[in-house]
Amino acid sequence: MPVWLREHSWRQTLTAVYLSLPLRGARATAADIFCSERYLKVSVPPFLFEAILYAAIDDTNSTAKIGNGNIFFTLCKKEPAMWDSLTLGNAGKEKLQYLRENAVLKAQEKAKEETEAKKLAKQEHKKYALEATMKLEEAERKRIEDLKEKEREKVTKELELWKNQQKDAYKYKSVPKKGESHQETEPLKERKTKKPTKTRIPDEGTSKIRLKSTKGCHGSCSIFSPNLKAEQLPAPRAAATIRVNFTPRVFPTALRESRVAEEEEWLHKQAEAQRIINSDLSELEDLKEEEKNPDWLKDKGNRMFAMGNYLGAVNAYNLAVRLNDKLPLLYLNRAACHLKLRNLHKAIEDSSKALELLTPPVPDNENARVKGHVRRGTAFCQLELYAEGLQDYEAALKIDPKNKNIEKDAEKIRHLIQEPMQSS
Repeated sequence: MPVWLREHSWRQTLTAVYLSLPLRGARATAADIFCSERYLKVSVPPFLFEAILYAAIDDTNSTAKIGNGNIFFTLCKKEPAMWDSLTLGNAGKEKLQYLRENAVLKAQEKAKEETEAKKLAKQEHKKYALEATMKLEEAERKRIEDLKEKEREKVTKELELWKNQQKDAYKYKSVPKKGESHQETEPLKERKTKKPTKTRIPDEGTSKIRLKSTKGCHGSCSIFSPNLKAEQLPAPRAAATIRVNFTPRVFPTALRESRVAEEEEWLHKQAEAQRIINSDLSELEDLKEEEKNPDWLKDKGNRMFAMGNYLGAVNAYNLAVRLNDKLPLLYLNRAACHLKLRNLHKAIEDSSKALELLTPPVPDNENARVKGHVRRGTAFCQLELYAEGLQDYEAALKIDPKNKNIEKDAEKIRHLIQEPMQSS
């Protein structure tokens, strides 16, 4: 149930009424106040204040201020006069209800009108913005059309000027010069019937081309004249074949870019390793060439491990190790297979061999060293050698301190070590 606010203070002038409502600790907002011409309501749970005003007020210019646990109203009177009281006291219940409902209806209509006015203003603003945009676009389009028209006129003038220049040049060429012989104006048919004069064939060694002028031109003929004789070219050169020999190279780089001593040393080591493999593994002669590649065997072992064929993976890794015993990943992968097969001592041996080959420790082999320590530590723990296993896990944590899984496993091993001590 709301608590009616009976305590309030007010004072008035000819033009305004000043009302103060104490809220007693309640917090009010603007949404808790409703005011119309004759009706004022303040709903601040749990308090409620309601009043039918003595006369009409200008609710648009009236204000309310909230602060220090009070609400201060400044109600502007529509007509200057002194009120006998703040509220309408002699009104009956039905009249009060009518005034209250009428005030709510007027407030709703006013809110609706304000919403419609805002909507219309927004539409007008959009319409104005659209018209302004269309005007700008039209001005820009007109400017572009004017530029195009100017360019078109400019090109047309240049074309006309060029045509006039061509006409003048043609007229100038068609006028015969003084001193030209009568033979230059002979008909074209007579010129075609004339026999060409003999020309001297130039020597083969010279690079100059000489042209024999026709009779009657006297050096004044153009190069496009029909009287010009055919150009005499030297005899073609004799065909020949050029052979280029290249030095055989094992490496793809050019000889000037390589280091010959290091390349020869590498080739010698490869040949020696291949010789040892062929002598020690004479039983592998029936295998294909790719099956003698350690990398190919490693990939085959990885595929078998993924399918759960751990024995087949171990056999593939064994053969790869016999071909090349300097690859630490072969020992790491075989150690993983031995862990799955519960060959714990062999897993420890392979992990130790892999860690031995992964020296010196560098950032590139951090991941492989972590795997080596974890797999050897796992094998130690499964053999109940928790102290040795904890050493490997702590070594792995030093390499990769952010690995939460290794940290959890190390914590479990510490508990397993501490349990026998507590029980004793």
